[in-house]
Amino acid sequence: MPENIVDDLERAVEATLFATEEPMSIEALAGHLGGADVPSVRAAVQRLAAHYEERGIHLVERSKKWHFQTAADLAHLLRREREQVRRLSRAATEVLAIIAYHEPVSRAEIESVRGVQTAKGTLDVLMEAGWVRIAGRREVPGRPVIYATTPEFLQHFGLASRRDLPGIDELRAAGLLDPVDDAYDALMTPDEEDNPSGADAEPSRTETDAEHGAETDLSGHAGATPS
Repeated sequence: MPENIVDDLERAVEATLFATEEPMSIEALAGHLGGADVPSVRAAVQRLAAHYEERGIHLVERSKKWHFQTAADLAHLLRREREQVRRLSRAATEVLAIIAYHEPVSRAEIESVRGVQTAKGTLDVLMEAGWVRIAGRREVPGRPVIYATTPEFLQHFGLASRRDLPGIDELRAAGLLDPVDDAYDALMTPDEEDNPSGADAEPSRTETDAEHGAETDLSGHAGATPS
């Protein structure tokens, strides 16, 4: 097909993804387009992604769903000057990291890794941000609630999947392991003979002011999704 000719399916896929407010899977796109052939829709999406690769907006895949977003290096152009920046406390940052690397994980397991009691409000903040969800209950005595990250977490931090999370060496090189170096190391090399459920762990300190520690910016790390 000549480069200047774009087939009707590709145009329809482009228009649909541009107009939608939520990312769409290939199957959802095919259904929206009147039952279009899934392989053909997938090919059209891949052509569009290649076309937009060097442009100001990109067509990206997050958790098997596609959407347009501003190129990461241009995201600063869309930020409102008076935007109120929300921040995560050190406690919430630690909890989010533990969930991301160790999910699904219970509150007791989070406390075992952190060595500190975790306030329910900390988990509530992460759920309100849309980054953490209740993923069910662990089938052990007491059936504790377990938590996992969401597709919105991946989207916000520019990750295609959890496999893209930085490793220990990368985190240490970036100076991000202090003061939770031990927690990250425990996550990446868990000792399963040492109370894997963490149910009987006795935190050695309280979360009394983890909330006054360093804060993490909640304004996006990846490109902003155009409205």
